[in-house]
Amino acid sequence: MKKLIVFVLIGLFAQLIDGALGMAYGVTSSSLLLAFGIAPAVASASVHLAEVVTTAASGVSHIKFGNVDKQTVKRLVIPGSLGAFLGASFLSNIPGELAKPYISMFLLVLGVYVLIRFLFMFKIGEQKNNISLSRKKAVPLGLIAGFADATGGGGWGPIATPVLLSKKGVSARKVVGTVDTSEFAIAVSATLGFFISLGWEEVNWLWVGALMIGGIIAAPIAAWLVQKVHARLMGVLVGGLIILVNTRTLIHSWIDQTALYPVIYIGIIAVWISAIVYIVVKIRTSDQTAQAFNQ
Repeated sequence: MKKLIVFVLIGLFAQLIDGALGMAYGVTSSSLLLAFGIAPAVASASVHLAEVVTTAASGVSHIKFGNVDKQTVKRLVIPGSLGAFLGASFLSNIPGELAKPYISMFLLVLGVYVLIRFLFMFKIGEQKNNISLSRKKAVPLGLIAGFADATGGGGWGPIATPVLLSKKGVSARKVVGTVDTSEFAIAVSATLGFFISLGWEEVNWLWVGALMIGGIIAAPIAAWLVQKVHARLMGVLVGGLIILVNTRTLIHSWIDQTALYPVIYIGIIAVWISAIVYIVVKIRTSDQTAQAFNQ
């Protein structure tokens, strides 16, 4: 019973992060399942089955709060679903871990760009009401992100969010809501692929149910939160999370000296916290200036 409660809390925490920042549900949940000794394919299947429900709840919540660019969702759904189905179907035969470091390196660069743009190059007036993602760009993005999501147990948000967020003038709130809403189709396709390859009996339904319950509780809270958080602060939070998540993948893949891990993490977190403090001060100063001007 205690284990199920822990899984509910993990599902709640993972969905709260995912719904507010556009990523990390799959990474958090998959990491926990792997820690309990579950095979990668089964862990990914369990997470995606839970995501069928949690992403539906998250999508409805984001739509209700006006956080979604429906046109971009439509353009991402088909290639994303295809990529997820292929990734799930071939996970047992394709060493998905080999591609992870190179994808993470690309995402790390994007994360740094996102962090710098929202820290120093962001202007309130530049925000657009839509993301304006062309079909030509949506197809490869959807295929790659969907495939990575199924093979790695999480990847739709970590890939799609920074790529969309790197577009000039885009709203962080719209990106997060759009990515979370489109993820429902990716979760359904990946789950279908896993069930064809693995069968229903491989899934631990109690654990999946616990993850679902936590995610359902957190979904509306996260959708409300992403609307209330300032766009610049949201961008800094997302950028820092992108850097932290992908740095972890790189150092575990390429650095054997585990003693260096804490040093690297502490350095990144210190810079991230400094950036958050800096942007909070900037936001408050800007608000006070605006209030004084209006008076």
